[in-house]
Amino acid sequence: MSDAVGHEQAALDPVCGMAVNPATARHKLEHDGKTIYFCCGGCLEKFRAEPEKFLTQRPSGASTGRVTLGMSNAVLSAPMVPSALAVKDPVCGMDVDPTAAQHTLEYAGKTFYFCSAHCLKKFRNNPEHFFGGTPGATAVPSSMGGLTQISAGSSGIEHDERHYICPMCPDVREVGAGPCPSCGMALEPESPLPTTKIEYTCPMHPEIARTEPGSCPICGMALEPKTVTATEEQSPELLDMTRRFWISLALTAPLLIVAMVDMLPGMPVQHVLPVGWLAWIELILATPVVLWGGWPFFQRGWTSIVNRSTNMFTLIAMGTGVSYLYSLVATAFPQIFPESFRGMGGRPDVYFEAAAAITTLVLLGQVLELRARGRTSSAIRALLNLSPRTARLVAGNGEERDIPLEQVHVGNRLRVRPGERVPIDGEVVEGSSAVDESMITGESLPVAKSVGSKVIGATVNRTGSFILRAERIGSETMLARIVQLVGQAQRSRAPIQRLADKVAAWFVPAVIGVAALTFLVWGLVGPQPRLAHALVNAVAVLIIACPCALGLATPMSIMVSTGRGASLGVLIRNAEALERLEKVDTLVVDKTGTLTKGKPSVTSVVPIGLEKRELLRIVGSVERGSEHPLAAAILADTEEKGIALSDVSEFQSHAGRGASGMVDGKQVAVGNRQLMDELQVSVPEVPETYLGAGETEIYVSLHNRFAGWIVVADPIKDTSLQAIRDLRDQGIRVVMLTGDNQATAENVAGKLGISEFEAEVLPEKKSEIVQRLQQEGRVVAMAGDGVNDAPALAVADVGIAMGTGTDIAMESGGVTLVKGDLVGIVRARRLSEATMRNIRQNLFFAFVYNSLGVPIAAGVLYPFFGLRLSPILAAAAMSFSSVSVITNSLRLRKVKL
Repeated sequence: MSDAVGHEQAALDPVCGMAVNPATARHKLEHDGKTIYFCCGGCLEKFRAEPEKFLTQRPSGASTGRVTLGMSNAVLSAPMVPSALAVKDPVCGMDVDPTAAQHTLEYAGKTFYFCSAHCLKKFRNNPEHFFGGTPGATAVPSSMGGLTQISAGSSGIEHDERHYICPMCPDVREVGAGPCPSCGMALEPESPLPTTKIEYTCPMHPEIARTEPGSCPICGMALEPKTVTATEEQSPELLDMTRRFWISLALTAPLLIVAMVDMLPGMPVQHVLPVGWLAWIELILATPVVLWGGWPFFQRGWTSIVNRSTNMFTLIAMGTGVSYLYSLVATAFPQIFPESFRGMGGRPDVYFEAAAAITTLVLLGQVLELRARGRTSSAIRALLNLSPRTARLVAGNGEERDIPLEQVHVGNRLRVRPGERVPIDGEVVEGSSAVDESMITGESLPVAKSVGSKVIGATVNRTGSFILRAERIGSETMLARIVQLVGQAQRSRAPIQRLADKVAAWFVPAVIGVAALTFLVWGLVGPQPRLAHALVNAVAVLIIACPCALGLATPMSIMVSTGRGASLGVLIRNAEALERLEKVDTLVVDKTGTLTKGKPSVTSVVPIGLEKRELLRIVGSVERGSEHPLAAAILADTEEKGIALSDVSEFQSHAGRGASGMVDGKQVAVGNRQLMDELQVSVPEVPETYLGAGETEIYVSLHNRFAGWIVVADPIKDTSLQAIRDLRDQGIRVVMLTGDNQATAENVAGKLGISEFEAEVLPEKKSEIVQRLQQEGRVVAMAGDGVNDAPALAVADVGIAMGTGTDIAMESGGVTLVKGDLVGIVRARRLSEATMRNIRQNLFFAFVYNSLGVPIAAGVLYPFFGLRLSPILAAAAMSFSSVSVITNSLRLRKVKL
C-alpha cells in the first residue's frame, strides 16, 4: 500500500482525534458491529469505559466514511481525514487533523499541530531540533481562510546535511529529513545536535540559577552545575583559585620569612636596611597578593553589600582591606600617626604580612573546599560512568553492528554479550543470562534473566548472551531517572537547615558589631600601643568568623548521603523525607508487591457450568484492562495456554474489588468477595484442598450467577522476614494492609511475624488508616507499589515507593526503592540516621567554632593569660573550618548500611 493511499483512508481516533492508519493500527475495538481504531492503549481504555461519550461527541469538522483495506464492508471505521487536511506532527511524524487537533503551538510565525501533549512538550523544550527537520508539511492558516501546506524545505531553514535514520527500520539511513521510504515514519537525526545549556546553582541557596559559572550573589560561594555529568569537568573556579593560591604563596612565603626574622632579638633586618625600607619591601610583596590574589574576595564582599546580604566574604574583604590600607598609609605617611599607633622603633607597625597571609590562607581554604565539594557527587558520577557508549544493534536481516548509544530507539533489538554492560532499559526477547544489578539495586547476587524479563541499563551481563528490545531511552531510563531524582534531592533543603538560616541571617552583622566593640575596648583600656592592638584584634574577629561552616553543615551531608543511597538502590526525592525517616516509628506496608513478590501465578482453576479454558478466556478478557499483579498472573496463564482473548465493552474497574465488562455479549464480573456481595452473587466457601499458604481466590460471575473461581499464589519475598526483624529491632511498629481476604492476610502475617494487619482494605481506606495512626501521635511511613497505594503514600509522613511498581506510586513517594525490597527500607532508615547524626555534628562544630573563636579573637583571654590571637592564625582557623565540615560530610560515603 502506498503512503498516499494510507493518508487518503486514515481514520480518526474518536477519543483524541488523531489520524490512525487502519492497516497498521495496533489498538482497535469491535463496538456495535463496527471497528473503531485508536492511536494507543490509553485511548482504547478510555473508550471502553465510556463509549457513548466519544461516539456522540465526535471531533468537530470530521466526516464519516468507510475503510475497505481488504476488510469486509461491514467494518466501519472512525471518521476519515482527507489527505488535503492531514498534516504531520513535527515530533513523531504522525498524521493530525488540524480541524480537530487539541494540541497546537505558534512558533516562528507558523502553527504546528501535535498528536498529544507529550509531543507538544518535546517540541516546546527544543523547537530548533524539530523545526529544522520537520517531515512532511505543516499546515498554517492562509489569508484565504483555508489551510496552506508549508514544507520543511520552504520554511526558510538552512538545508540539513545530517544523516537521518528510521526508528522502526534500522537499515534506512538518508541524508536530510523526510519520511522513511519503507514505513513512512518521520526520520530522526542519527546524531542529534548537542544541547550546551548548563545551569549553575549555589549549594547553600538552590533558588539561585545562572547560565554561567560565577559566585552566589547571596553567600558568595562558587556556583556549581545543577546536573552531574559522567566526566568530572575541572571547575573554572577551582582552576582560578588554584592559580591565585600558588602565585600568592610564592610571594607570601618570603614576606613571612622577613617578618619572622625581624622578630629575633635586635631586629637584624631593620639594622641591615635603611630606615623605612623594610615596610616598602613588604608593600611590594604584599600588594599583588592582596589586590590580585584576593580580588575575588573584594568583588564578592562588595556584591554582598550592594545586595544587602552580608556573608563570609564581607568579613574577609573588611579584614584584609583594613589591614592593607592601614599599612599602606603607615608606610607612605608615618608622621601622621599619633604615639598610640607607634611601636618600639618610633614608627607605626605595618601588617602587610598579615594581610597577605590571610589572603593566601583563605585561597587555600577555597581550593580545599572546592575539591571536597567536587567529591560530593562522586557516587552519581560513578553511576553515570557505568553506562556504555555503544550498543550492538541487531538489524532486521540478522546483521549486527555497533552504534552510538544516542542512536538507539525504542523498539530496537540489541544484543548483549557476556561481560558487557546492558546498554538501555528493555525486555529480553531472546536468550537467557544472569545479570549483576548491584550497582543499581544494591542486590549482591546476579539475577537470572530469560525471555520476558526486564533488564536495566548499565547493569552487567555475566554469563549468557541475549537480545533485548529497547523500551526506555535517554532521560526515560532508570539510570537517568535516578540521576535526576538525586539531583533534585541534593538541591532541596531539610527542615533542620532553618535553624542555621536564622542564625546566619544575623551572624555577619553581629560579628561586625563585635569587631567594632573590640576596637573600642582595646583602644580605650588596652596596652600600648593601644590603637595598634585594637586594630589587630578587630581584624582577627572579622577574619575568624565563618558563616559558611554553618551554611554548609546541612547541604553537604544531604548531597553525599543521597548519592550514597542511590548507589545502593535507595532514591531520596527530597531532604525533608530523609530527615523525617529518622523519626518514623510506624511502618504501614501493602502486602502485594511489597511483602510478596508481586508476581503471582495461577495454581487452580475451578469452573462451574463451563470449561476451564472458557473460564480463563472470559476472565482474561476482562482483566486485560487492569494493572493489578493478580490480573497479570491470569493473563500470563492464558498466554502460556494459548487462549485467545476477546474484546471487552462496558469495562469498569472497581477499585480494590475487581473489574467487570461485557465479553461476547455476556456480563462478566471478576473480583473478591466484596464485589460478589455488591452484585448479590452467592459464593460458596472454597474447599481447603484448593488453597495453600498465602493464596488468593478470584471469584467469577456470569449474568450475576456464580461461575467458578481461580486461585492465585503470590510467594513471600525471601528478604521480607529478615527485613521485618531488622525494622522491629529498630523499634518500628509494622502494620500490614491488604485487599485480600482475612485467611490470606492471617497466613502471610503469621509467616512474617506481623501482629497487626487489616484485610479486605479498599484503596481509600489505606489513607484513612495512615491518618488514624498519625492522629495517635505516630510518625508514619507507608510502603507500597501500586496505583491504589498512591493516596496513602501522599498522606504518610514519608511515602516509600517500590521501584518495581507503577510510576504513579513512585511520583507519590518521598523515597523510592529501586529493587522494591523491604531491605531497602532498612537501608533508608540507617541512611537517614547516619545523615542526621552527621548534620548535627556539622552544626555542633560550626556553632562551637564560632562561639569560641570570636571571643578568643576579641581578646577575652588576654586579661587572664596574656594571650592574643594573631589575624594569621585566625585566617588559618577560618579556612579550615569549612573544609572540616565538608570532610566530615564525606564520611557518609563509607557509612555501612
